[in-house]
Amino acid sequence: MSKKAIQTTDAPKAIGPYSQAVRSGRLLFCSGQLGLGPDSGALVAGGARAEAEQALRNLEAVLTAAGASWAEVVKTTIYLTNLNDFDAVNAVYAEHVKAVAPARATVQVAALPKGAVVEIEAVAHLKRKS
Repeated sequence: MSKKAIQTTDAPKAIGPYSQAVRSGRLLFCSGQLGLGPDSGALVAGGARAEAEQALRNLEAVLTAAGASWAEVVKTTIYLTNLNDFDAVNAVYAEHVKAVAPARATVQVAALPKGAVVEIEAVAHLKRKS
């Protein structure tokens, strides 16, 4: 099994010992993205909706760096610190995910890094093997 780290400056740097994404064959595993500004590394203001919007932009930047788009995403997981934010996050998510929506799980967690309230990760099946 070969694997290749995917990195882009269009998304925040990893805040730990992990890659923004890892490609293995035709599979792309994107690490969870928070609502951090790519340049500042700070959480965007505005709560769950704003954080979800930025997290999705960050995830899209990682997908793009791997030569992918939402069309190749087959599974996402959304982590929320409060399930009461589900409707707001779901509305933002729907603006980004078109056509065949990926399978998805949404779970409530006790806490997220940097005090975030939303984190989103994805798995994609790429069209071409690298």
